[in-house]
Amino acid sequence: MQADLVAPREELDFYDTRGIDLPQPMTALEAWGLAMRHPLPGMALAFRIRDAISARFGVKRIGGFSGRLDQAPQLGDRLDFFVVERIEPEILTLSERDRHLDVVTCITTHGQRLTITSSVKVHNGFGRLYMIPVAPMHRLIVSTMMRRMGRDLQGG
Repeated sequence: MQADLVAPREELDFYDTRGIDLPQPMTALEAWGLAMRHPLPGMALAFRIRDAISARFGVKRIGGFSGRLDQAPQLGDRLDFFVVERIEPEILTLSERDRHLDVVTCITTHGQRLTITSSVKVHNGFGRLYMIPVAPMHRLIVSTMMRRMGRDLQGG
């Protein structure tokens, strides 16, 4: 399944895709719920620091991940700070758009394969500076989160 992106691939300022094999098929929303059920240690602090710094530049606070999925979201609903742009059994597309950059994270499942693809388009100098530390941290966080999901699903 083709992941949704914030812009055509050649126009992106950041692109990352990571995948794992699942022990059983699941929907994209189930995968999101599993990933967010227990946010990684340190994420709450990282988001507080991000919000404190970014707010000084007029960028809205995002607050981070709550670990909650209280109901089945619909188009336009929020999952934490993301807006649901597309929701189907095999694809969940989430976005956050701000004055410094636009982000789309796309969770896809196909059979027993889960893929998380993130794409970013920056709009200004702050967006470019912001992505310097965020890009490598994003890759580390998503890789760690997916390894943890794989362990949890395997029962270990």
